[in-house]
Amino acid sequence: MEKLLEKLKEYLHMETEIPFEEFSEYYRNLIAELNQTFNELDQEARVKALYICSIVQSNADARAKTSKVNAKTFKKISAKCAFWTDAIKFNLGKSGMTSQEIEQATEEINDSI
Repeated sequence: MEKLLEKLKEYLHMETEIPFEEFSEYYRNLIAELNQTFNELDQEARVKALYICSIVQSNADARAKTSKVNAKTFKKISAKCAFWTDAIKFNLGKSGMTSQEIEQATEEINDSI
């Protein structure tokens, strides 16, 4: 998750929007990482995954509204990220974190960027 978070930080500091192909590849890498390692992730890594998914989801939602050509793909990306966001929140809750603690942890990541 650390490499994905570092790349996301890089994207968030850019002045221009990354191209569709790069966005799509980042998303595919994120989902592949989650599919392969989710059960082994510790709480800190899951919070990072939650943060990443929420940013990608938000970005995909915004892009779906402005891109006629790729709107359908962006909507699918958003839906898949929403699924993972819900799954991660559920899992963090099962491990004892309250929704306030989860929100605070993701805000701390946001503040560090």
